[in-house]
Amino acid sequence: MKEKLDQLGAWVAVVFYVSAILVFVVRLLGRPEYGHWIGPIEFLLAVPLVYLLVKAPQVDRKVLYYIQIGCVLAWLLVEALLDYILVLDFRNNLSIVIPYVMLFFAAGGGLLGIAANAGRKWTTTTLVLFFITAILAFVQRAVTGM
Repeated sequence: MKEKLDQLGAWVAVVFYVSAILVFVVRLLGRPEYGHWIGPIEFLLAVPLVYLLVKAPQVDRKVLYYIQIGCVLAWLLVEALLDYILVLDFRNNLSIVIPYVMLFFAAGGGLLGIAANAGRKWTTTTLVLFFITAILAFVQRAVTGM
């Protein structure tokens, strides 16, 4: 059972990074509305993440695992509130965007830890995706201001 949960966590990480990469790429291409359509895919990741939280005690996960998943769920909640519920134009407000970006990278880093439970192949794959995500995040911010 632990191996299947580890694989699920790794797949969640991959989907998170790929969807973030797609959002940054479509923003760079001048089509930010496409990125808004990708968001609901990310929100669906809450389902397997909550499942992983529920199953975590059965496989004796450490406290860090709960924190990692909590960071991802917190970022998903903040993203939903800012971009989809309140629909705030917050990306030009540094007092909001800096904690938002910090939480995004905490979530991304947490997913690296979650994926690492599935083994070296998943660690390497998600690490590469994390770096691509990070580079694109800063490049698209510099280019688009978003």
